Amino acid sequence: MIDWPILSLVTFAPLVGVLIILPIKDDNALARRNIRNVALWTTVITFVVSLFIWIGFDPSNPGFQMVEDSDWVGSGIRYHMGVDGISMLFVILTTFLMPICILASWESVQARVKEYMIAFLVLETLVVGVFCALDIVLFYIFFEGSLIPMFLIIGVWGGKRRVYASYKFFLYTFLGSVLMLIAIMAMYWDAGTSSIPELLQHPFPAAMQPWLWFAFFASFAVKMPMWPVHTWLPDAHVEAPTAGSVILAGILLKLGGYGFIRFSLPMFPLASADFAPLVYTLSVLAIVYTSLVALMQEDIKKLIAYSSVAHMGFVTMGIFAANAQGVQGAIFQMLSHGLVSGALFLCVGVVYDRMHTREIAAYGGLVNRMPHYATVMLIFTMANVGLPGTSGFVGEFLTMMGVYQANTWVAVFAATGVIFSAAYALWLYRRVIWGVLDKDSLRSILDLSGREKLLLYPLVALVIFFGVYPMPVFNATAASVEALVNSYSAAVHAAPALASAH
Repeated sequence: MIDWPILSLVTFAPLVGVLIILPIKDDNALARRNIRNVALWTTVITFVVSLFIWIGFDPSNPGFQMVEDSDWVGSGIRYHMGVDGISMLFVILTTFLMPICILASWESVQARVKEYMIAFLVLETLVVGVFCALDIVLFYIFFEGSLIPMFLIIGVWGGKRRVYASYKFFLYTFLGSVLMLIAIMAMYWDAGTSSIPELLQHPFPAAMQPWLWFAFFASFAVKMPMWPVHTWLPDAHVEAPTAGSVILAGILLKLGGYGFIRFSLPMFPLASADFAPLVYTLSVLAIVYTSLVALMQEDIKKLIAYSSVAHMGFVTMGIFAANAQGVQGAIFQMLSHGLVSGALFLCVGVVYDRMHTREIAAYGGLVNRMPHYATVMLIFTMANVGLPGTSGFVGEFLTMMGVYQANTWVAVFAATGVIFSAAYALWLYRRVIWGVLDKDSLRSILDLSGREKLLLYPLVALVIFFGVYPMPVFNATAASVEALVNSYSAAVHAAPALASAH
C-alpha cells in the first residue's frame, strides 16, 4: 500500500511547473526554450510518478484505493480523492498524453509560448482531478474548470475561426453543466452528503431518478459528444492547434463517458434502464450518420473529428448495455480511442506543419517522399477502422458483444458503422498517401523528424500491444466493473418488488 498522498501529488504536480514558468520573461528564443523544457520535464515527471498509482493498485479490490480525505469547505463538502479500476487508467492516459502534447507544439507554437504551456499544465491538473475526485462538488469544480484552459487554447492559438469555435465549445458544454449543478444540489439535499462512495450506496427515489438522470445526461452527452449535440466538436477540432486536438480527442471526450459510468449507471439505475433505448437510438444515429458525414469531408481534421463522434457512439452503447462486456468494452474503447485519435491528429499535424493546409485534395503520393510517415499513418488508420491486432478492434468487438446481449437489433445497426468507418478511413488514406506524386509543392517534403518519431512510435507500440494483449487493462478494470454491473442489476430487479410493496 502507498501511504503518501500520491493522487494529490499527481494532480497538482503540473502546477509546480506553472509556478516555475510564471517569472520567466517570454521575450527571446532562449527564454522560450527554457519554458518549453520546464513544461516538458514537469509533464514527464508527473507521468513517471503516476505510474506508481498503477504499481500500487490492487486489481482484486473493487472499491476506491489510495483514498485521501480531509475537511475542506465545511457543511460536509470534503477534499476527497481516490481511484478505482475504472478511473485509474484514465489518470495514466492523461499523464501519458501530456508530454506528447508539449512535444507536439515544440516548433509549431511560437507566439505566447509561456501562456500556452501554462494553459496545458493547468488543464492537466483539472483533468486528473476529475478522475480522482470522490466528492461530487469537487468533481464538478474540476469538471467545469477543465473548460477554461481548453477554451483559451482554441481561442488564442487556434485557426482562422478560432473565436467562433471556442465560444461554441464553451456555450454547449456549459449549458449542459448548469443542469448537472442543479441535480447535484438535489442529490445533496436528498442524501445529506456529497461523498461519491456514499451517494453510490444511497437509493434515490424512483420518481426523482429520471430528472437527475436527464440533468447529468445533458452535461455528459455534450462532452461525449453524442448526436445531436456533437456539432461543436468538428469546429473545435478544426480550429484547435495540433496538441489541443490531441487533448480534446484523447481526454476531454472521455469525461462524458467516465461520468456515465461513475454517476448515471450506478446512482440512477432505474432511470438508466428506462432510458437505455433512447441512448441506443442516439448511439446508432451517431455511428451511422457521422460516418456518412465523414465520407463527405474535404478537411482531414474534420474527417477524423466526425470519426471520433462515431467511435464515442460505441462507447455510450456499451455503457448502457449495462453488462460486463459492454462496460469493459466501453472503457477499453475510450482508452484505445484516446491513443488512436490522438495519434491521428498528430499525423495531421505533421503534414500541416510542412504544407500549412489540411485540404485532402492538396495531398497525394506522400508514400514516395515519406515512407515512415505512410507506415505510421497506415497503422493508426487500421486501428481507427478496428482491424484485429490493433487496440481499436478489442473495444469495438466487446461493446458489440455487450450490446448484442442487451438488444440484437442495436448491434446489427451498429455493425454497419464498422463498414462505414473502413470506407472513410481507407478513402482518406488512399487520397493522401497513395497515388502519383504530381504536386510540385510535395516534391521537397521531408519524412518524420526525430522529434516526430519520438511522438508517434510509442503510440504505435501501445496500439499494437493492447491490440494483441489487452489483459493489463481488463485486469485493472474487472473487479470494479463487476461490482458496478452487479449493483445495477440488483437495483433494477428489486424495483418491481418495491413498487408492488408500496
